[in-house]
Amino acid sequence: MADTDNIDDDKLALDSFLCFAVYSANHAFTRIYKPLLESLDLTYPQYLVMVLLWEKDDQTVGGLGERLFLESSTLTPLLKRLEAAGYIARVRDKADERQVRVQLTDMGKALRRKAISVPRDLTEATKLGSEDLERLRAEISALRDTLLK
Repeated sequence: MADTDNIDDDKLALDSFLCFAVYSANHAFTRIYKPLLESLDLTYPQYLVMVLLWEKDDQTVGGLGERLFLESSTLTPLLKRLEAAGYIARVRDKADERQVRVQLTDMGKALRRKAISVPRDLTEATKLGSEDLERLRAEISALRDTLLK
């Protein structure tokens, strides 16, 4: 191997990969979320569905999938588990029976009160100020949007 080959070695160093930093940060977030969500009996993807429904109840499966960047084949089993737990109901749209709407049950609405501290607890775990968190969130979201174009 020629010495000139070493010039590019740092480009293949794992710690230089932005994608690895995001990937490993995701795993760190998962470790923080796990105990917070266990008390709610939710996985992180289930929690995200519930957050969207707490923001706006009665959404289509397709609309939820778009917001969460999830395919129907991934979202449907997740929704079935939330329905079995009693948090949501899936109903055919009366105006367009091809569409399935997802609605919170009373139990799902009540779960919101139990979940209200999760964002605060996660924010505390990051040890970042609100301005830094918002800047980082905006930058990562912009990067995602660029990559999806």
